[in-house]
Amino acid sequence: MLPIPDGLDGMRVDAGLAKMLGLSRTVIAELAEAGEVLLDGRTAGKSDKLVAGGLVEVTLPDPRNKLEVVAEPVEGMEILHDDDDIVVISKPVGVAVHPSPGWTGPTVIGGLAAAGLRISTSGAEERQGVVHRLDAGTTGVMVVAKSEHAYTVLKRAFKERTVDKGYHAIVQGHPDPTRGTIDAPIDRHPKHDYKFAVVQGGRESVTHYEVVEAFRAASLAQIKLETGRTHQIRVHFSALRHPCVGDLTYGADPVLARKLGLSRQWLHAKTLAFAHPSDGRWVEFESEYPDDLAKALKILRAEN
Repeated sequence: MLPIPDGLDGMRVDAGLAKMLGLSRTVIAELAEAGEVLLDGRTAGKSDKLVAGGLVEVTLPDPRNKLEVVAEPVEGMEILHDDDDIVVISKPVGVAVHPSPGWTGPTVIGGLAAAGLRISTSGAEERQGVVHRLDAGTTGVMVVAKSEHAYTVLKRAFKERTVDKGYHAIVQGHPDPTRGTIDAPIDRHPKHDYKFAVVQGGRESVTHYEVVEAFRAASLAQIKLETGRTHQIRVHFSALRHPCVGDLTYGADPVLARKLGLSRQWLHAKTLAFAHPSDGRWVEFESEYPDDLAKALKILRAEN
C-alpha cells in the first residue's frame, strides 16, 4: 500500500499510476478493470481520480503465472458474423471470454484461435481483441475485434456507451413497476470477494428494464444496459429482491432452480448493435436462447 504523492493529485488512475509505477496506461487500465486497484480500500476504475495523501494498493500479476491462450475448439460456440474487422459469436454457457487466474475451462479466444480466425493483437496477450465480456455462466451474443482499427473504435464505443446491449432475464417474482430504471452504484461485495453488491460510493451502474411476460412466480424482462459493470444485471435485480432465476450466488430460490432444471442464472445477451468500425453503418446481431434457458421458459409458460 503506497501513499499518493501531491504531484499526482487529480490525475486519472491509469495515467497517474502509470507514472508512479513505471507501467503502461494500458496495463494499469486492465488491472483496474480486473478489480486489482484499490484506492483507500475501495475498487477503483481506470478513470477515477487520485487524491493526494490517499492510499493506493495495486495487485500485480505474478510473472511466473503468465496466462496463455490455448487453441481449443469450443462446443456450441456459433459464429454469427465474420468479416475483416470483427467476428460476432453466440457464446455458450461454461465458457470464459479469455484466460484468467484459476480458470481451466474453455475460452472464446481459444475457440476462435482453434477455428483459425485471426484477431486483433491489441490488449494484453491473453485478451487480444476483447472489447467487452460476458460471465462464464451467461450466454449470448458478443463481438471480438479482428483488426487494430476495429479494436480502437469498439473500445471507444463501449466506453462512450454508444453500443446497444440487449439482454433477456427471467427474474423471480413480479417487479413493480413493470418498467423502470435501476440506478445504483456497484462495487465488490464488502464480505465476499467473488461477489459484487450495491455499495455506497461504488461505480455508477444503470440498468433499464421492462417486463414483457409474467408467470406465476417469475417474470421475463427485457433489459438494456447503460453501463457495463461486472455482474450488473444480477446484482441490480438481487438488490430489488428479484434475483435472476437460478442465480444461487445472488439469492435465487434453489427449489425453483431445480424445478426448472437450471444450474446457472437465467440470463442471456439477446442482441448487440453498434456502428460497424469499418464504415459506421449500424449493425445488429441476435442470439437465440440456448437449450437450458428455452426449456426453463417452456416449463414456466406451461404452468401459466
